[in-house]
Amino acid sequence: MIEVKNLKKSFGEIEALRGVSFSVAKGEILGFLGPNGAGKTTTLKIMTCYLPPSSGSVTIGGLEVQEHGLEVRRKFGYMPENAPIYGDMLVYDYLSYMASIRGVPSARREERVRRVVEQCGLGDVAGQVSGTLSKGYRQRVCLAQALVHDPEILILDEPTVGLDPNQIVEIRGLIRSLGQERTVIISSHILPEVLATCSRMVIINRGRVVADGTPEELEAKHSPGTEYHLRLRSTVPGQEPDKLKADLATLPSVRRVEEGRRSGGGELELLLHTDGGADLREVILNAAKSRGWPLLEIHKERLELERIFHKLTQE
Repeated sequence: MIEVKNLKKSFGEIEALRGVSFSVAKGEILGFLGPNGAGKTTTLKIMTCYLPPSSGSVTIGGLEVQEHGLEVRRKFGYMPENAPIYGDMLVYDYLSYMASIRGVPSARREERVRRVVEQCGLGDVAGQVSGTLSKGYRQRVCLAQALVHDPEILILDEPTVGLDPNQIVEIRGLIRSLGQERTVIISSHILPEVLATCSRMVIINRGRVVADGTPEELEAKHSPGTEYHLRLRSTVPGQEPDKLKADLATLPSVRRVEEGRRSGGGELELLLHTDGGADLREVILNAAKSRGWPLLEIHKERLELERIFHKLTQE
């Protein structure tokens, strides 16, 4: 669907992009991450025909952006950060106006506006002045205007910034449902946000792509180790905490075992530090069964990706 090849962009002596390359498949939800100033916005502006590249190429659905700018623009819907909308217009009128300037034929305009009002959960506020809406509803209106011309590709810039936890959950669910019908790119510097919605990540730093893959692939490739949190019953005879820790330390790739808190109900928490990114949950579970460990819970620590992101964007 999208092919970015060796993209470079300079502003005078400043190299904003230094050979960016990645692809996005049709129907994929891609997280485009990087710290502020990494080159995310410049890349997206070139992809959407707002900036010409210094060199390199971008093709959207087989169309080269420099040669087919008008056709490429029609394929995109864009939701900018902070949801800028016309605050003195009614929600329905604003969306109808955006449909008209996006080239939606008048015969289809009303149907498209009704469709995005339903998709984005705006039925209760469609007749309300936009400027009186809550932050969550303004985000929904901004998302609706990006969808009103039924684009093939949706670009969302920090889609949940400033929202409360309930609103974040709602917007995430909406984004995942939209990803079933179209290609979605989420530009962000907030890793947990991308993990909650995206199946793949491209990380950019100082104008270069420094990582590309699923969360599992990035963990396996870039992680120096993985952590596992275990909860065990510590009151079983012959399975005292020191013995459990010693047994766990003999498992493959386990580098260190730390003891966490003990509960009054005779439960013990342990933290396993392992080498490499291989998933050891099945190994730990099989060992628990064969050795009679009173294992109650196990989970793999996902915060390792935050360390990977920090490492890749600080080097």
